[in-house]
Amino acid sequence: MNGKKVLGMIFANIHEEALDALTNMRTMGSVPFCSRYRLIDFPLSNMVEGQITKIGVVTNANFNSLMDHVGTGKPWDLSRKTDGLYLLPPYSLNSTTMWGNRIDAIYGNMGFLDQSNQEYVLMTDCYNIMSIDYSKLFEAHEKSGAAVTIVGVKGKLPKNMSSLLVFNDVAADGKINEAVLDPATEDEVFYSCNIILIKKYLLQTLITNAHSKNEVSFQRSILMNCINSGKAYAYDATDCFVGTVDSVQSYYDISMSLLEKENRRKLFAPDAPIYTKERDDMPTVYGTEAKINNSLIADGCQIKGTVENCIIFKGVKVEEGAVVKNSILMQDTVIGENSKVNYIIADKNVNIKSGVELSGAANYPVSLSKDTRI
Repeated sequence: MNGKKVLGMIFANIHEEALDALTNMRTMGSVPFCSRYRLIDFPLSNMVEGQITKIGVVTNANFNSLMDHVGTGKPWDLSRKTDGLYLLPPYSLNSTTMWGNRIDAIYGNMGFLDQSNQEYVLMTDCYNIMSIDYSKLFEAHEKSGAAVTIVGVKGKLPKNMSSLLVFNDVAADGKINEAVLDPATEDEVFYSCNIILIKKYLLQTLITNAHSKNEVSFQRSILMNCINSGKAYAYDATDCFVGTVDSVQSYYDISMSLLEKENRRKLFAPDAPIYTKERDDMPTVYGTEAKINNSLIADGCQIKGTVENCIIFKGVKVEEGAVVKNSILMQDTVIGENSKVNYIIADKNVNIKSGVELSGAANYPVSLSKDTRI
């Protein structure tokens, strides 16, 4: 089994309410990350590296930014005459309503599935930042003879998400004997990343039956039924770098963890590159008084002040005398002269004027919406 037999589906809007101000005007998939990327770059790149040549991006609302970013799919080698990248908005000839849930979204795109020649479907969301070798997943799925394989990781259960599947009992060969939804626990568990590999005809059958009964929970109606019938297997991806974005705090913590070289090497492995849409720009200019320590800084910036433990996106300006610490500054943000900011997440085009002092805390970073002026 190889990726050419697999159809990719990426859900760009799932759990975007967890990021509050960062998703007011964009999907979860188009949230900027790590100085140059968007969250959708990770599932897209993982699929492309797994030799998947046809990928549908399921959108729901606020997808203008996403459309601008992915375009025709050229950065991921998905601008093709055959197969390639497809944007799947929630409108059809018979409906002009938004998707209500995952079952609705898949059922509404049944035509996309029908017109695809692939035998399997790989579905994923955008809130998991990870680098995973899908060829190993395909091999494990084929070897087990599973009807559905669910990728999971071991760790603390994300707190701000609903409908997360936890595997209580997994056999040595990966067969899931018992699973529960949303258990109340502080212990480490083996939980689903909502990355699911399934035969296309089986998915179509299950979705059609669930939609006809007005069922709304994909995990309960589809996955739990497969588990109870003994046809579901788990694939452990704990060895990969996995960051689950379930809040602004987790987004901040995952971002800051990439200031550590070992984490960057694990996520951005040379043999598994992460592709993105590039914005060509001049090299970053550093002033004579600039002081930089332990920071990721994109090109196209002007740094004249102090930057420490920060992630800086393209086009950011830090003026003379300004001190920026423990912060994430997205594209084209400006920090005025002699301003001091600490533990801040500034969205695109934020402008902090001269002499301003603004600080959050390590466990409560302040998030500034796009185009904010202070």
